[in-house]
Amino acid sequence: MIRENQRLFNIILVLIDALVVAIALVCAFYFRFNTTLFGPIGDHLSYESYIIFMLVAIIPVYLILYFAYGLYKPRRTYKNIFSEATQIIKVNFTAFFVLVTILFIINQPNFSRLLLFLLAVFASFFGIIERFIVRSFLIRLRENNRNLKYILVVGDNDLAFTFANRIRENPYLGFSIRGILGRPEHVGQKVEGFEIIGAFKDLDRVLDEHNFDRVVLAIPLKYYYRINELVQSCERVGIKAEIIPDYIRYFPAQPSVDMIEDIPIINIRYVPLDDSFNKFMKAVSDYLISIIAIIITSPIMIITAVAIKITSPGPIIFKQERIGYNSKPFMMYKFRSMKVQDPTDEKSEWTTKDDPRKTRVGDFIRRTSIDELPQFFNVLKGDMSVVGPRPERPFFVNQFRESIPKYMVKHQVKPGLTGWAQIHGCRGDTSITKRIEYDIEYVENWHMGLDLGIMIKTVLKKNPNAY
Repeated sequence: MIRENQRLFNIILVLIDALVVAIALVCAFYFRFNTTLFGPIGDHLSYESYIIFMLVAIIPVYLILYFAYGLYKPRRTYKNIFSEATQIIKVNFTAFFVLVTILFIINQPNFSRLLLFLLAVFASFFGIIERFIVRSFLIRLRENNRNLKYILVVGDNDLAFTFANRIRENPYLGFSIRGILGRPEHVGQKVEGFEIIGAFKDLDRVLDEHNFDRVVLAIPLKYYYRINELVQSCERVGIKAEIIPDYIRYFPAQPSVDMIEDIPIINIRYVPLDDSFNKFMKAVSDYLISIIAIIITSPIMIITAVAIKITSPGPIIFKQERIGYNSKPFMMYKFRSMKVQDPTDEKSEWTTKDDPRKTRVGDFIRRTSIDELPQFFNVLKGDMSVVGPRPERPFFVNQFRESIPKYMVKHQVKPGLTGWAQIHGCRGDTSITKRIEYDIEYVENWHMGLDLGIMIKTVLKKNPNAY
């Protein structure tokens, strides 16, 4: 029944997507040719010509790309809209270039390229709103015990019950545990609220007597010799078996799989910014935000530079070696907030709350984080990002890499002016271990929405550990 519902749902979703693209095209046409927001209108094709091109090219291209980018795959296990929103933006980015290429091939110079750009903007905006509404509706259905998929869990160890409890605690997934197969002595009992409906040897009988949508194998390593037998039992009735590996406890994050010929290689750490499109989007946002920030804060930077020069001898800008992306060193810029000191001390001493090395101006600009503003130039150079783990000095990196587990993971992305750890108060003389936990969480769960949230909180929230 679920499979039939999924097919019907996908058909409806395709029709809605086509309608959204059509509405986006109408909006793009209106803003391009019925307003003067985007310059003089001049000669252009008729509205009917755009409608014909929409029917024969635009909508087909969009729907093909929606399929290609996996936007019609079930997304029960996605808790938020961000991954889907990213794919929708990718679709529109790709569609723009595909459609421009088609116009070039058919030699149609009078078709407005600006309209296609506006179409991509409107289709991204409307598409994300549409999918948010659809996903919210589906989540509401599942939380009311409708549109459920029934799961049989094979295994009665800690791993199996951890999985079963996770399903029970998250009704938005739309899954229901309808039984567990375990050891013969437990059959007929309830363990942690789940009924043991049979032993491993009963799998064929249980599958014949019940209708399950998924069978999840969560068995200890010592029983792995039985996996082939269990998988064959599932395939006999047309159900795909899914395996939770017993060594999942060693995975610190969402794993990904590469293939070398026919051999799967499991990457135990998933880094969203390894994706070229994600990296491109973050780079573009970094450059735009940095340029805007430099323009807006230039009066503050000029006043700060003058105040530093007048009140204390020494350079205005303090440059210090830090370790950045892929563990490569770079020179980080700050407004000098301390008296000029021996370079050796700079490399190995922490700043404390009442540090006597701070100047009068330095104390103020550190508390207000004005001293960090020159790092926007580091972002323009490509050494840093606006948001990311804070970079550390080589002396401390060499020290922490030996004493703090997973410390070097933070260097898999560019360091930032602010970060997930900083908005949680992990700044200054605070726990390095806790800071690294937040950094790793950021590295493994990055999306544009997270960066935006961090930037907003950085501006609005005063950090008591800024000194």
